[in-house]
Amino acid sequence: MALPSVLITGCSSGIGRALADLCQQAGYQVWASARKPEDVTALAAAGFNAVQLDVNDGLSLGLLAERLKAEIGGLDVLINNAGYGAMGPLLDGGVEAMRKQFETNVFSLIGVTRAMFPLLRQNRGLVVNIGSISSLLHTPFAGTYCASKAAVDALSNALRMELAPFGIEVMQVQPGAIQSSFGANASQQAEQLIDEASPWWPIRDGIRARAMASQDNPTPATEFAAKLLRAIQAKPRALSAHRPWQPQLALAGTSGAYRLAASHYEKTLRIKPQPVIEKP
Repeated sequence: MALPSVLITGCSSGIGRALADLCQQAGYQVWASARKPEDVTALAAAGFNAVQLDVNDGLSLGLLAERLKAEIGGLDVLINNAGYGAMGPLLDGGVEAMRKQFETNVFSLIGVTRAMFPLLRQNRGLVVNIGSISSLLHTPFAGTYCASKAAVDALSNALRMELAPFGIEVMQVQPGAIQSSFGANASQQAEQLIDEASPWWPIRDGIRARAMASQDNPTPATEFAAKLLRAIQAKPRALSAHRPWQPQLALAGTSGAYRLAASHYEKTLRIKPQPVIEKP
């Protein structure tokens, strides 16, 4: 019997790498992608089907889809995890910073899913979109990132209903603070904008603090990935194909953030999100 298959984008570290490790241990045939050659080499050494992939490159996506069709025929799970956090004042970054953020966090999600659609349709698979609690909790100096994750929320809801007729399910995950290189990468993004010419220069320390906020008492990536894998494998999940209007939501984060987000969904959509992790 063929092993279930999963394609995970953004596996160089953090959530993506933790998911790849645990999926492999759980008996999945794992296709793990990363953008940098050195990360792909590390993934291959760990025993994954390692793929160098820029999620914004349509040609590369098409070639990967052809390879997967030839080698495994279909795809059981697609986890859209690749992304980054653009930090800094909105007006300092301007439209160009927003465009780059949306290309990776939003447009690529549709690009990857579109390329893998025939394979997912073949296996009546599952799409897992890694969103963020920032889609609901908006903070200064993270506006572009928050907006991109709000877009992921909207697109996940629409995709869920559009893909339901083909037997494909869509689950959105909204993590809070997860231990990863996200904070370091966000800080690097912020530093590119922080200079003496900015009107926000006097509060630069606050901008830097926001960029690193995700690493303040974070949930370990492995702990989060283990809970998420259980949610992916949960059998009652299949029933949602008969209720495509009802979002499949998995929330994770500090108890305060979790309660606020859960309250929002219970009041507006009359649903109870599945708690992947509620960290005190």
